Amino acid sequence: MLWSGWGDPDEAAPLPDAVVGLLRDLLGVRPAAAPPAELGEIRVRPSRLAPGIVADLEKVARVRADDESRIRHTRGKSTPDLLRIRAGDVTDAPDAVVLPGTHDDVLAVLRICSAAGVAVVPFGGGTSVVGGLTPQGVDAVIALDVGRLDELVELDETSRTAVLEPGLKGPVAEDLLRERGYTLGHFPQSFEWATIGGFAAARSSGQASAGYGRFDEMVVGLTVATPQGTLDLGRAPKSAAGPDLRQLVLGSEGAFGVITAVRVRVRPLPEHTAYEGWRFPSFEAGAAALRSVAQDGPRPAVLRLSDETETMIGLADPGAIGGGASGAAGCLAVLGFEGPGVEGARERLAAAGGEPLGAAPGEKWEHGRFKAPYLRDALLDVGALVETLETAAFWSAIPAVYTAVRDALTAALTVDGAGPLVLCHISHVYETGASLYFTVVTAQGLDRWTAAKHAANDAILAAGGTISHHHGVGADHRDWFAREIGPLGVDVLRAVKDRLDPAGILNPGVLVPPVSQE
Repeated sequence: MLWSGWGDPDEAAPLPDAVVGLLRDLLGVRPAAAPPAELGEIRVRPSRLAPGIVADLEKVARVRADDESRIRHTRGKSTPDLLRIRAGDVTDAPDAVVLPGTHDDVLAVLRICSAAGVAVVPFGGGTSVVGGLTPQGVDAVIALDVGRLDELVELDETSRTAVLEPGLKGPVAEDLLRERGYTLGHFPQSFEWATIGGFAAARSSGQASAGYGRFDEMVVGLTVATPQGTLDLGRAPKSAAGPDLRQLVLGSEGAFGVITAVRVRVRPLPEHTAYEGWRFPSFEAGAAALRSVAQDGPRPAVLRLSDETETMIGLADPGAIGGGASGAAGCLAVLGFEGPGVEGARERLAAAGGEPLGAAPGEKWEHGRFKAPYLRDALLDVGALVETLETAAFWSAIPAVYTAVRDALTAALTVDGAGPLVLCHISHVYETGASLYFTVVTAQGLDRWTAAKHAANDAILAAGGTISHHHGVGADHRDWFAREIGPLGVDVLRAVKDRLDPAGILNPGVLVPPVSQE
């Protein structure tokens, strides 16, 4: 992965001159004052790990302490993360990168670091966009890279489950399953680079969630290494034997332990897939149509809706950005079908005022669905700031959340009459509600973006949304997460962390607010 951007650098095509001109004229975007730093020019601070600790770690795992390895494990892939590292700021670089090869190796690393008071940040694909890889208030820290734990351990075709190790990247896991005739069906935008362990630790949600469910719904078992020992969770698909401790680990973002194996539900490969587009006269009308399909079915595998601005810009087809999605006003919906139920879903969309656009818009989206992060790299290159945020709410609250977030972002980012471009789509649907995914383009300025993000977070909670649907909490959302679950909820999380990680070494400052923050 590109150290200062997203994925394969050959995929990041420069923006057309016409688009650059529009960014300048409409949003006040200006080129950056200096070009991005070169990897070979950046130096990290000397390691703070005592030689004895390094020697102990080398007995149980591979250890890398060169500058490049440490830089490549610095922070995640949010726009603030990338702007800081492009400026040569690697103050958060880990003191070493440790690569265990087995579950027992992970346990040994955690014991060593717990005894020495060294913070541990579990690291999979490095794709966090919420500060999930930036521990706070630490004297020394290692990145625990799970990349060597990358096997398909078991495929139980009778139960239709597979045991996967956490370091498997999405495409590799999918290829291993497809060789046996199965699919996980999990395709988030980070699919090319994110890992199985990261999907579980962040409660990831894939683009085919309408048909396959979120990743946490696919998980039926977990093995977790903690400083206090091993958790083996999930004896059966469902149980009434007390609270489900799997749910404590799912979404825990490395704050409670390191996931070393995940048992997931798999399904046979579909015999065929088909994508298509529909147009609705307004976002309100399109949302009502999606609600009808989500609640009464039949539900396709992919079901998403762009608002008027996102449709006009053409973000559903990043390769043709600026050209519009269909040459007409309204809102574009994209559906992906696997198996029967096509006609029933089409009938509901038509009854709700939808106009079928045929296969082309859906196929364009399917072809370019992992390209949007590369577009961000090109926008950063010309001085624009582009960032995303997301939430979810019950259907009855969706209109208020949509309006409140757009208004908060627009007010915070409008300067001298030049406002931001705020786009939104419904990316995941449920019987009871949906998620809203916002994309913001504005002139660069980290302080201004931080204030805008805080305003958007406040607006989400005030309007009845959750602080995150699938990006996670990290450090960026932590304080709003605490408000969402309340003081007693925070105390419960602290009690769990104190029992599993009494030395407080696991991703300190991420997810669980420290007592000193109150």
